[in-house]
Amino acid sequence: MNIRSIRNILAPTLLMLAACSNAAQAATFTMFRDPNCGCCELWAEHVHAEHEAEVTVVESSDMAAVKREHGVPSVLWSCHTAIVDGYVIEGHVPAAEIERLLEERPEGIRGLAVAGMPIGSPGMEMGDRVQPYQVIAFGDVPAYVFATYPQDPGA
Repeated sequence: MNIRSIRNILAPTLLMLAACSNAAQAATFTMFRDPNCGCCELWAEHVHAEHEAEVTVVESSDMAAVKREHGVPSVLWSCHTAIVDGYVIEGHVPAAEIERLLEERPEGIRGLAVAGMPIGSPGMEMGDRVQPYQVIAFGDVPAYVFATYPQDPGA
């Protein structure tokens, strides 16, 4: 086998692997945040560190209007709202769950939310302190628990 044959075999394989890499990395992230909130920027740093995704920040003094516009149920509101590849990401949702959402694309789901600002969630780290929290999927189907944190290491 000569070099040209090897290249002809490897090139399509490498292109396919690159196309299948991290769905979150390829997605566009736009985060709406109150200009007085600092944890939002920490969450954006988490997403960038986990997936090398760039997060465009849009400051808004009327976050309630942003949440209503994007259909976030008021019981799930948190401090910031992001739009990722057409999905709504409310609050401190871990990057791993965004990646899972983008890979699975469950039918009837408009977005994911972590209600409030639980200690230990991405952007709300406080040393070893961790408050249990849930990532909730919401949309055209009844809301359901998409993930629970802290995760059971044995699961």
